[in-house]
Amino acid sequence: MSEYFRNIKTGASTIATGMGITLQHFFNAVKRKGDAGVDDADYFRQVDGLVTLQYPREAIPTPAHGRYRLENNIDDCIGCSQCERACPISCITIETIKVTADDLGVCGKTSGGQQKKFWLPVFDIDTAKCMTCGLCTVVCPTECLIHSPVSDFSEFDRENLVYHFGNLTRLETEAKKRKLQEQQAQAAKDKAAAPPKPAPSVRPSVEKTESAEGGDSGRIKGEQTEEQ
Repeated sequence: MSEYFRNIKTGASTIATGMGITLQHFFNAVKRKGDAGVDDADYFRQVDGLVTLQYPREAIPTPAHGRYRLENNIDDCIGCSQCERACPISCITIETIKVTADDLGVCGKTSGGQQKKFWLPVFDIDTAKCMTCGLCTVVCPTECLIHSPVSDFSEFDRENLVYHFGNLTRLETEAKKRKLQEQQAQAAKDKAAAPPKPAPSVRPSVEKTESAEGGDSGRIKGEQTEEQ
């Protein structure tokens, strides 16, 4: 019988404790909680108060090391396609066009001084498929592919989750392809018209033979070279 009343007492005290905490927050809600972010050392030492964020005007800051939406700085991209090969779910699509010799200056260099040798008409990232593993950012030699701090990019249309970072328009792409094809055709024509290179001359070879006494003597094969 004593255990029965002890359980009633325990239940009543736990309910009173919980309701006391609720009432404390209720009365403290008349004042605003401090503005320290979650990454601030004083975040948990702020006074109790209203904690509702007025999103999007107010937002909890994302951690500096967080992996969120992928972005590409196309000006530093060299079109190596290592990120496309490293992606385990194929959410990155890249198409490249080789830069002709007279366009190297126009194509430019990366911020690190590396000459870019490919145009990038297509560099698409399907963020709806991306699982933010970070493998693509690790293999990028110019570190142009990064996970940005943007974490809120929901869309009503799934097609809007495909981000395009290409550096050529459709007309520019056709022009660059046509220019490269013409240059390759001219190079093939020049190669076919060039006189054939002379065959390399054959040098006399030295062969070692063993004499009857067991010694070694060298003799030269009687092969003559023919000059063409």
